[in-house]
Amino acid sequence: MSLELEKVTRISNNEVWLDDINLRIEPGSFNVLLGRTLAGKTSLMRLMAGLDKPTSGRVLFNGQDVTGIPVRKRNVSMVYQQFINYPNLTVFENIASPLRLEKQPEDLIREKVQETAKMLHIEQYLNRLPLELSGGQQQRTAMARALVKNADLILFDEPLVNLDYKLREELRLEMRELFAERNTIAVYATTEPNEALALGGNVVLMHEGKVIQSGATPEVYHHPASVTSAELFGEPPINLIRGSVGGGNVSFDTHIHFPLNTDLAS
Repeated sequence: MSLELEKVTRISNNEVWLDDINLRIEPGSFNVLLGRTLAGKTSLMRLMAGLDKPTSGRVLFNGQDVTGIPVRKRNVSMVYQQFINYPNLTVFENIASPLRLEKQPEDLIREKVQETAKMLHIEQYLNRLPLELSGGQQQRTAMARALVKNADLILFDEPLVNLDYKLREELRLEMRELFAERNTIAVYATTEPNEALALGGNVVLMHEGKVIQSGATPEVYHHPASVTSAELFGEPPINLIRGSVGGGNVSFDTHIHFPLNTDLAS
């Protein structure tokens, strides 16, 4: 199922949060929204989910306009950076909760929960309460709840930001493997270029409510369309030096000259 945003703008309290966004996301793709804090990543994801409506523009699934359809009527899951689980339910029941809302048969619920918990290496904790788990285990539980219903669209809003470095590396690798054979659209928001590089897939660069570049992650990384794109997706961060291009050279000051490389010459 494809996801498309056509000329999407969102204005709140006379502030432009999203500005004329056009974006198409293909079925079965893993997509990273990369941008600084307040770039508009969460606002865009909320529109994708149906939690908010755009001020103007349309959101389409498989060509069907779903702009006014609320989240409860869409097959969408979302994982937040906080460990959001039901504290009074076991890990099993947390994961099973979306299936119970769909009134699926008990034997199918048990099978799906066990399968998803095994994928995320938390099958041994199914009888525990969330507060008895580590931070990484709690986030795996939240991710399992999002994955168990086989949603058409799964949104991850900086889900690893509160975990330590080792756990983040481990879960990044697992996420790539989890989605390698699924036909679900995955959208993952982050402020960190190295996380976008580690996750691969496609990247959407966001800046001040606009999409400034999108495409395959290696292509965008190696060929930024603007200085802003290069600054956002630079790892390590780029340094900027004022210079001039002409006569087959790039010049700095009046004494330093280098021959143009292929990129600058074109």
